[in-house]
Amino acid sequence: MRIHHLHHRFCAKHERHERHGLHGGHEHGGMLEGKSRQRRERLFDANDIRLLILHFLSSNTAHGYELIKSIEATAKGEYVPSPGIIYPNLSLLEEMGLIAAVESDSSKKAWILTEEGQALLAEQHDELSHVMTRLESLGVLGDNRRIPEIQRAIHNFKMALNTKLGQSELPKETLYKIIDTLDQAAKDIERS
Repeated sequence: MRIHHLHHRFCAKHERHERHGLHGGHEHGGMLEGKSRQRRERLFDANDIRLLILHFLSSNTAHGYELIKSIEATAKGEYVPSPGIIYPNLSLLEEMGLIAAVESDSSKKAWILTEEGQALLAEQHDELSHVMTRLESLGVLGDNRRIPEIQRAIHNFKMALNTKLGQSELPKETLYKIIDTLDQAAKDIERS
């Protein structure tokens, strides 16, 4: 049985919170970094996040912050789930009986995987494998985005596009040419 099929009323409540912006989203960096992280957060749905939590709890007891750091480390800093994504899912998994709170040295709540959680994680092995592959690939992609030549090319592209689109009353032929060029560039990059 998949995680997201269990306890629909809990999922619905938490998804309403996410949809209405109650999931946090106030990241450490500036506004642009926050938008970039928001886009990356969409790479993983609630089920993916719950699988990641179960996966990391399968090896160690952890606090929410430690889970965030484990996910961030796996993605080499290219993906950092917000506390507003992690903590509601921890509560949900606890309500579902898949994890349990344990005594901790600090005042923070720590969790451990239950037998039910271990069984579900074993059932979801293939799906977890896909999620982990995506998470790990972000670190590789992030390294490529930092190549100076790539950064320069992206900057030049954005400047040329913004300059052209900022002109008033562009002829339709010019707009169509820009759209065709963008579509073709995207296809060329995907196929390379």
